[in-house]
Amino acid sequence: MDIFSIVGFVVLLVIVARQRSQLARIERELGALRQLIVPTAADGTQGSAEVAGSVAALSPSGREADETMAAGQEEFPRTPVSEDEATEATAGPWAQAATEDVSAVSEPAGANDAKTAETKKPDIETALGTRWAVWVGGVALALGGLFLVRYSIEAGIFGPGVRLAMAAILGVVLTGAGEFIRRTGFKVPIEGAGGAYIPAILTAAGAFTLFGTVYAAHGIYGFIGPSVAFVLLGLVGVATIAAALVHGQALAGIGLLGALATPILISSQSPSPWTLFGYLAVVLAATGFIARIRRWSLLMAAAFTGVGLWIVLYMVEAPMPGFGVLVFINLVVLAVLGLVWLGSEPEARAGFDLVSIAPAIFVAAATLVLFAEPRFADLGGPWSAALVVAAMIGTVAFRPQALPILYGAALATLFAFLKITPLAEASIDLSGYATVDTMPVTVVSDGEMIRIGIVLGLLFLCAGLWSARRHVATSLAQSASWAAWAAAVPLVIAMSLWVTFGDIDRDFAYATVALALLAILAIGGEWIAKAEEPSLTGGPAVSFALAGAGLATVLMLHMAFGSALTTILLGAAAVVPALATRWRSYPVLGWLAVGAVVAVLARIAFDPTIVGAEFLSRTPVFNWLLPGYAVPALAFGFAAWQLARTTNGRPRLAMEAGAALFALLGVAMLVRHAMHGGVIDDGPVTLAEQAIYTLITLGAGAILISIDMRSPSSVLRYGSLIAGVLSALTIVSQHLGILNPLFTDESTGRIPVFNLLFLAYLLPAAAAGALAYYARGKRPKWYSAMLALMGALLAFAYASLSVRRFFKGEFIGLWSGMGQVETYSYSALWLLLGVVLLVVGVRVGSYVLRVASAALIAIAVLKVFLFDMSELEGVLRALSFIGLGAVLIGIGLFYQRLLARAPQRESASGKG
Repeated sequence: MDIFSIVGFVVLLVIVARQRSQLARIERELGALRQLIVPTAADGTQGSAEVAGSVAALSPSGREADETMAAGQEEFPRTPVSEDEATEATAGPWAQAATEDVSAVSEPAGANDAKTAETKKPDIETALGTRWAVWVGGVALALGGLFLVRYSIEAGIFGPGVRLAMAAILGVVLTGAGEFIRRTGFKVPIEGAGGAYIPAILTAAGAFTLFGTVYAAHGIYGFIGPSVAFVLLGLVGVATIAAALVHGQALAGIGLLGALATPILISSQSPSPWTLFGYLAVVLAATGFIARIRRWSLLMAAAFTGVGLWIVLYMVEAPMPGFGVLVFINLVVLAVLGLVWLGSEPEARAGFDLVSIAPAIFVAAATLVLFAEPRFADLGGPWSAALVVAAMIGTVAFRPQALPILYGAALATLFAFLKITPLAEASIDLSGYATVDTMPVTVVSDGEMIRIGIVLGLLFLCAGLWSARRHVATSLAQSASWAAWAAAVPLVIAMSLWVTFGDIDRDFAYATVALALLAILAIGGEWIAKAEEPSLTGGPAVSFALAGAGLATVLMLHMAFGSALTTILLGAAAVVPALATRWRSYPVLGWLAVGAVVAVLARIAFDPTIVGAEFLSRTPVFNWLLPGYAVPALAFGFAAWQLARTTNGRPRLAMEAGAALFALLGVAMLVRHAMHGGVIDDGPVTLAEQAIYTLITLGAGAILISIDMRSPSSVLRYGSLIAGVLSALTIVSQHLGILNPLFTDESTGRIPVFNLLFLAYLLPAAAAGALAYYARGKRPKWYSAMLALMGALLAFAYASLSVRRFFKGEFIGLWSGMGQVETYSYSALWLLLGVVLLVVGVRVGSYVLRVASAALIAIAVLKVFLFDMSELEGVLRALSFIGLGAVLIGIGLFYQRLLARAPQRESASGKG
């Protein structure tokens, strides 16, 4: 009875669909007659044409109307399925309805728009009556078949064979019913019910039933063997995917899911990877052909992802994966992508294909396993991986839309060659400047890996430059990607082979290879630039090629020369791209010079001694530090000068900053070398050494201001400001604070005048004052005021510390106490310094110095009243107050005369 009920339900659906088709055909005929006989006016009233039509129908000339009627009937013949209907039925549930509501013909335009907007609104009745009912009905049919089998099992009505036969018949009937309804002219009659395409849902239910029947016949009852079940399930899956051509993408997804799940459902005692991946190749190819016909990108991406997951599962679970079958399935994936999915209309579909991301990921992962798996080393795994990489490059070369495949091939190659290097298991001790414990990790012989590296390097280099030039005028993304990998992959391969198999100290053979790469990339960049539109503009592809040439230069210098010459030549290399700007205006050239600055900075950060601490001579000044810092500084300065006359952009500013930085670093390193007896270590900085650094920084500020006045530059302007601020911070924190001999009790030297106090306080005071005076009118007022204040503080410190040294000798620590005469001397000194600062401030017109003098005198006044009154006795206390009073009265008289002369000057200037 259940079977009869299901069959009756299907027959009822067919009858209803047939009746709906006939009603729709009658409505179309009536609409056509209405258009021919009763045209309607815009205001809804019948016009004169209706009257004329009626008269013509009653007159003898009414034959013309009859002929028109006959023509209308021929235009809408009463055939079972019209040509338009057949096309619509074939298109499946996503095809648009070929007809509109006939009432829209006789209504005004405004009413028609209102009705259209009304039909687009969500309608619960439509959803319940069309989409949901059909969906639930389809699920019910599929579950009904399963419950029927279950019921027959529990009741023991039929044997297993009969039950499976009945289930198979049900699946075939459902599939046939879906096809029958589709062929009889079924279409979705209601707008918004496109997802309730009954033929597709019936076909899907039939496919589910057939899948379950075959699996039960094998897995539950054992009626058929694994081979037969495997083939039958595959046929059901592929047939379901093929049926999607007329039923839609959703049915194709169901078939694909069943086809991909088949190997999991069917187990074997002796599984064959060739059978598995041969079957997956067929499924992938069939899906690719169907997806290409309908341009179903989601279906194609799902197929690639499913096969890719099978590849990963095989590599993880198989005790000994066969690299031959891995090569096979990866080549199949690339063939389906390049020849099937992207094989049609390549020009019309030019651009970036998102579907190729999935195969790029999985093929790259399998290639990396073939490269790096030690078990494959003696079986030809690396060469097989090289074959897959070549196929990936070929796929992208002739199908540019599959650009992700290029990225996958490049990354797999990079990781494979980086994995064999000692850097993969290196331990670097940064406390020693060149201590690296390495342990080479190789998976194949030296010669074989070198040959593979040469082949892949040449492949990326040649294919990359050729493709970059080919696409440079049409696609920046394509050309830039090819050029970038054409430079990066050969360079990484060369570096990996050199570090693994070459002489890390000096290897001229690998240096020759790097030199060849330098020449090829430089010539290739120029070759690509000539194909640009307009030519020789230096776009992204040219920039990547020339950047690769710059990296090849760095690699070549490291391979061919020792530490010192490498640093010096790297600095000198900045001149080459700067000079090239005389003939080419490529934007990358200036940045290549900046790259040289970065490379040299990295080297000196790793080894500031240039040649290594144990090889550095102890001779002051004339050692490797001088050329190691001076040559790069001069080269960077020349490059900045050249760039200022050609490109004059940000690279020029960076080169100016690099030149100034290396000049300061060079002088500082030479000073430290001399101050520490020719040894560069991480020992504490002394006050004398810090004084030299402060003098260097102040001098650098003056030099930057001077150069900026001749050749204005924001780098020089801000660099001079930074130098002044750093000097002020150093003076306050180091000279007056941390390294002050009052707190450290450091020896000030045995020489009376030219001692540590002279070097650390008086000379910086004079330098800060001179810079403040020189910067007036050239830098902001706060800058000169700050430096003038630093000079005054240093002069005050020098005078005060010199008094203490006079009384205490070489060591002047605070804990040695203070006598009455020394206490009085400070008061007299500070008053004297206040007067001197006042006079100098008036002479040079410095408001800051006058304020400093006032502050110093105020400190002296406070000291006399608060300290001297209690600490001094006898004549010293009297002299202290007498001297203070005399100085204050003298300052008052001085200011009175100064203020009295001011009106005289103003009147004199007014008369003039």
